[in-house]
Amino acid sequence: MKDSMKTCFNAAATLLFLTLPLAAQSGKSAPPNFPEEVGVPLGSSRTMFPAVRSTHEMVGGGNNFVTEAGMRMLRAGGNAVDAGVAAVLAAAVTEEDHFSMGGEMPLLVKLKGKPVEVVSGVGTAPVKATIDFFKSRPTEPWETPGSKPPIPAQGILATTTPGMFDGVMLALERYGTMSFAQVAAPAIELADGFPTTEIFADTLHRDAQMMRRCPSSVNYFFNVNGDLPTRGEIFHQPDLAKTMRSMADIEQKTRGSRTTRIDAVRDYFYRGPVAKEMGAFSETHGGLITYSDIAAFHAEIDTPRSTTFHGYEIVKPGFWTQGPVMLEMFNLLEGYDLKAMKHNSPEYLHIVIEATKLAFADRDMYYGDPKFSKIPEETLLSKEYAAERRKLIDPMKASMESRPGSIPGYDIPMPDGKAAKVDVKDTTCVDVVDREGNVFSATPSGGWLPAVMAGNTGIAYGTRLQSLLTIPGHPNVIQPGKRPRVTLSPTIILKDGKPVFAISTPGADNQDQALLQVILNMIVFGMSPQEAVEAPRFQTEAFYSSFAMHNFTPGKVNLESRIPQATAEKLSSLGHIVTVTGAWSNISAPVVIKIGDGVLEGGADPRRNRYITGD
Repeated sequence: MKDSMKTCFNAAATLLFLTLPLAAQSGKSAPPNFPEEVGVPLGSSRTMFPAVRSTHEMVGGGNNFVTEAGMRMLRAGGNAVDAGVAAVLAAAVTEEDHFSMGGEMPLLVKLKGKPVEVVSGVGTAPVKATIDFFKSRPTEPWETPGSKPPIPAQGILATTTPGMFDGVMLALERYGTMSFAQVAAPAIELADGFPTTEIFADTLHRDAQMMRRCPSSVNYFFNVNGDLPTRGEIFHQPDLAKTMRSMADIEQKTRGSRTTRIDAVRDYFYRGPVAKEMGAFSETHGGLITYSDIAAFHAEIDTPRSTTFHGYEIVKPGFWTQGPVMLEMFNLLEGYDLKAMKHNSPEYLHIVIEATKLAFADRDMYYGDPKFSKIPEETLLSKEYAAERRKLIDPMKASMESRPGSIPGYDIPMPDGKAAKVDVKDTTCVDVVDREGNVFSATPSGGWLPAVMAGNTGIAYGTRLQSLLTIPGHPNVIQPGKRPRVTLSPTIILKDGKPVFAISTPGADNQDQALLQVILNMIVFGMSPQEAVEAPRFQTEAFYSSFAMHNFTPGKVNLESRIPQATAEKLSSLGHIVTVTGAWSNISAPVVIKIGDGVLEGGADPRRNRYITGD
């Protein structure tokens, strides 16, 4: 039994699945939805999803269950953080295709009249996770020398400590107003049973063969007849519902202040029955995570990083995420008249792609957990550094190399980047604005399917350990207690000190380049949020992947087919290795909330059927 469990837990990653509109699935172009395509004035353009506007509050997320959970808290008098925590917990129940309770989550919070703060709900490497352990691990039967990641892409050996739950509890305690029982009520109800979504059902059925090897997954996801839930069928999660109810009961039985009661819930998870069962199950089945690893974990409050662009302040989490890469992108692009180039013209796309590649090169070399490595962040985020880096952009030629900046005192080894690519699953997003102007922007992720379920807890282990490297001397090298440098990257944008946009997205390494394009669409080209998220996008792969094989793909750029063929041909003539993909095939799918004078306006990307609602 133990050997079969280990085989299941260390299986290779399977292909990324996206729920796309029919046009993307068929490979045909969708009807035009852009002003220049339909020949009508800006503001009269059609969008696939209708615009959503409200005057009081708004919640965006991955499905209607998530947004409704958030709206319930707002309608009951909670603030944006109460609503955001409720939405994240609901996502952990209904979006297990891309995120569940054992995952991780960076979070930005902007309370009215106060600066933006960051919550690091990102788990850490276990004590037993060392370079020597992973360099000496045997090649498993399903792996080949060319496809064996340094750290497994899936399974129990890829597990960090669960970080999301302590992150949302810390946020609730510090910034919220409600109890855990209140914010968890929608998620508990959903765990009792919810109609299975398309993407959840399709992911389950795609991964069925692998999950059948895993007794814990079979017990959790398959019914007594050996079948998986289909679209619209009620899916019940009694183990998860029991765990969450037990935490709510502990809170209600604990005497003392609100903080004391919330801390009792955190202790139940991290130092009580949940941690004990997760640790024991891991050790029994060959994992590295122990009870002590989980008990030692604490989410933290951090200071955000920011830059300015066209009078806006772009705010991101720190260098333990890839968030600052967007700040570098904006600094690089500040030297160009992007509006004059025209939206998605060959000239515009070339410059934005090249700037993106330069920023990613710095990410790949210099980013890591600042608690373990000295990060040259003042240099990386300076306008002067960007001005020097900008000189590397040749307007007539695409670069084919990773070109990080040369910073004195830093001589950092890199992966060879030549391994075969392994696709991964990823992430969801939650954004909330309340009637007081408080803002919550999060990128929850991890514990995605095919999941390893931790005994009878109803909680899936995450696999984010694969984002660490086994290269001595690199800032992101694996070390016990270290956070992987995650791709997760929520965003809040301010103007004159007040929030004007909250935006986040799934999409692995693609997150910040997708968000960059959406933000430019709004700030530079004056698009509405819905127009901005629906606009056709590019996706460069010319960086070292944050997952599994850490491969580098020189010059590759994917263009959605709604971008004209002539543009693709021009980019090819500049040296870009262009692949024209489906009309709606970009792997990111943001939600964005624009905060105006008395009006909130939302955008929800149809690429993954994002959802947004407001009052």
